[in-house]
Amino acid sequence: MRYDDFRVLSFDCYGTLIDWETGLLAAFRPWRARGGAAVSDDALLAAFARHETAVQGARPALRYPDILAAVLEAISEEFGAPATAAERAAFGDSVGDWPAFPDSAAALAALARKYRLCILSNVDRASFARSEARLGVAFDFVFTAGEIGAYKPDPRNFRFLIDSLAAAGVAKERVLHVAQSLYHDHAPARAAGLRGVWIDRRAGRAGGAAPPAGAGYDARFETLEAFAAAALA
Repeated sequence: MRYDDFRVLSFDCYGTLIDWETGLLAAFRPWRARGGAAVSDDALLAAFARHETAVQGARPALRYPDILAAVLEAISEEFGAPATAAERAAFGDSVGDWPAFPDSAAALAALARKYRLCILSNVDRASFARSEARLGVAFDFVFTAGEIGAYKPDPRNFRFLIDSLAAAGVAKERVLHVAQSLYHDHAPARAAGLRGVWIDRRAGRAGGAAPPAGAGYDARFETLEAFAAAALA
């Protein structure tokens, strides 16, 4: 793949640039400590993924902090340890506290010297603003589920991305989508005709879901640092 063919790098944020698993487990801690839910980290993350997909599909207009609050409510009921209103609210507001991966800020800063950077994220603008500060770069384009009215993998997200960048003079052939999730990003991105790079942050770890049908990508790296080195070579 010729990286010089691209002008814009579009990124997923959570799971790709921000370590959502570490952030989520920290956000779960107060509820787990109080309620005593006997569940492993992996089981809790699997339950989160299952309930998040269900809530986002059923209520696509809901703000992401409210999605998170609803997911904690569903998880706490599943494991027999109902969360309090305060715990649900704190969980919903936790996004800005989730840490960046150690290589994200430096890799993005390097990439920004050659490419325009874009975010396409299943979040709201206010929550992302706190994450953007952690990442240390100002993105040229920010597109969120909050403004699109749907959550990935809904194809409306990638239509919005392509149309918005086209209006800014960037054809989709000049856009490279960079993401961790095969389900949320690479399957719908490929269906929309975008080329992609898989940042396989979970490489070598058990518990990942099987790749969805239609998920495709053009290159794979285990870190953003390794991708940046290749894209800037």
